[in-house]
Amino acid sequence: MEPIKTPMRWIPTLYFVQGMQFFVVMLIAGLMFKNLGVANDQIARWTAVLGLAWAIKPLWSPFLELARSKKLIVVAMQYLGAVGLGLMALALHLPHWFGAAIVVLFLIAYASATHDIACDGLYMASLDSKRQAVYAGWQGAFFNGARFFVTGVVLKLAGHLEGEMGVFNAWSSVFAMLCVLVALLATYNARVLPGTLSTEHSDMTASGVAALLKEVVIDFFGKPGIWRAVLFIVMFRFAEGQVQTIGPLFLLEARDKGGLGLATGQVADVYGWVGTCAFLVGSVLGGYLTSRLGLRRAMPLLVIAMGVPNATFYYLASTLPQDMPHIGAAVGIEMLGYGFGFVGMILYIMQAVAPGRFQTAHYALGSGVMQLGFIFAKSISGDIQIAMGYEHFFAWTIGCGLPALLLLLWVPMPRAAAPQREAVPA
Repeated sequence: MEPIKTPMRWIPTLYFVQGMQFFVVMLIAGLMFKNLGVANDQIARWTAVLGLAWAIKPLWSPFLELARSKKLIVVAMQYLGAVGLGLMALALHLPHWFGAAIVVLFLIAYASATHDIACDGLYMASLDSKRQAVYAGWQGAFFNGARFFVTGVVLKLAGHLEGEMGVFNAWSSVFAMLCVLVALLATYNARVLPGTLSTEHSDMTASGVAALLKEVVIDFFGKPGIWRAVLFIVMFRFAEGQVQTIGPLFLLEARDKGGLGLATGQVADVYGWVGTCAFLVGSVLGGYLTSRLGLRRAMPLLVIAMGVPNATFYYLASTLPQDMPHIGAAVGIEMLGYGFGFVGMILYIMQAVAPGRFQTAHYALGSGVMQLGFIFAKSISGDIQIAMGYEHFFAWTIGCGLPALLLLLWVPMPRAAAPQREAVPA
């Protein structure tokens, strides 16, 4: 076990890199494509495909147990992510730049998803239960610090450079800088992360892992009421997936096309600073309310809170305000509601879906189902928006949030039970 003071040498950089790679793919890429002239339906469809990496990662996470050095996997995936960012800088100068960029983002996404598995495993293996709890808050702080950095700093820098060197050169320069930054952080982590870079032979076999994975999946889908729970999880994210995909694009869209016509730097201000702060406050408040009321009583309020972004964007699309304080306040309310409500789904999976024989693995599978629901909604959002226009699209998303509220009368909810022993790590 590492000395007591050492975790703060590596936890910040470990989870900052984790968050940075995730937000580059799932948030920044879409905004970049919008500024490069790609249509909303193409942006939504392809970024949804990229998001599959995080949805299906439970399927290969057990096989990473065959490599005893989680540090090796973490560092290798960070360097691979740096290579991907460098390739993105080059891809934007190719004749068929969009296809090349999607291929490179695919590489970054799967490297990032694999990194997620290994870095969480490294965290759990390196700290005892007490210290895991002590430093858990720092995990979230630096992961969300990466969101601040990517949307509030990187996006702001891209907006500044767009005016000086053009959109393609600006984004190419930004990805080159990110490549250098991640490579430096990977080099630092190779020195300070606990463990060694060498691998040891595991007593596990691939066939044994595959058999156990099959057992975990069968047990998951054999739980009483699981299909109702899966439907609820998918519908909980159905409206959110559409709004969180199209909302930022709406902010950039020209006013003569129904958008707010904000510059890239202005979007960085309202999403990177106002939005992220509001999301964090909403998450804390949602968690506090749920701890006071219990999940069963709090869930209706959490589902309603998830409808706040839909209503907020409908208001913006209907009124098209021009002053930034007005827009910033609306985005702040949107992200406050989003953060407040999203706590509900995390706790629902944790308390109603995961408990049982394979609790950790089933939590990972439940999270994968949640991500698949988000991806499905994301993939169709661009086509629906183009067919309806922004105002009617956001009105549609308000209706999309109602099934989850109705399903609360039908879905299984958690019951107080003694914790059960886990059979396998995810």
